[in-house]
Amino acid sequence: MIRAIAFVFALVFAVPALAQSLPAGLDKQNALVIDTTKGRIVIKLRTDLAPQHAERLKQLAREGFYNNVPFHRVMDGFMAQTGDGQNFNGTGGSKYPNLKQEFSNVPFKRGTVGMARRGDSVDSANSQFFICFGDAAFLNGQYTVVGEVVQGMDVVDKLKKAPPGSSSGSVTDPDKMVKVQVASDVK
Repeated sequence: MIRAIAFVFALVFAVPALAQSLPAGLDKQNALVIDTTKGRIVIKLRTDLAPQHAERLKQLAREGFYNNVPFHRVMDGFMAQTGDGQNFNGTGGSKYPNLKQEFSNVPFKRGTVGMARRGDSVDSANSQFFICFGDAAFLNGQYTVVGEVVQGMDVVDKLKKAPPGSSSGSVTDPDKMVKVQVASDVK
């Protein structure tokens, strides 16, 4: 009986720990762990494609810039955008200069993480990024692919979306990135 109780006790406390484990083989030096109001998202950064952009995301994560930042623009079937730790509404960037584009032939599809930029200025990515809900081939070669979701697309799918027909994709009372860390820094 005591063994059975101990086993149940161990399971109750092990399940949350297992739920928070990182994918096997993940390069923790080049991955972001994003704890959101809906759960955890893990992003493998593509330093092979966009080394400057990946370094920027890690730098800002380590500075706490992304903590409590909303997913300000979430368009069902398209993407969820976040990363404005300055103004929290999609109009800001970081204190660092904009980055020169690092375009690649990698297609935008479900789980692809791309760098947001301002209008037609290809060299204006700074701190904001987006996660694709599905195929977005029309972005190919026009935005920098900086990573891919390797765990937590179910969490991305749960993010509060803009009302149908919203051209801006702006979300009222949006979900947030509560804490963003480089995976190697997670304790």
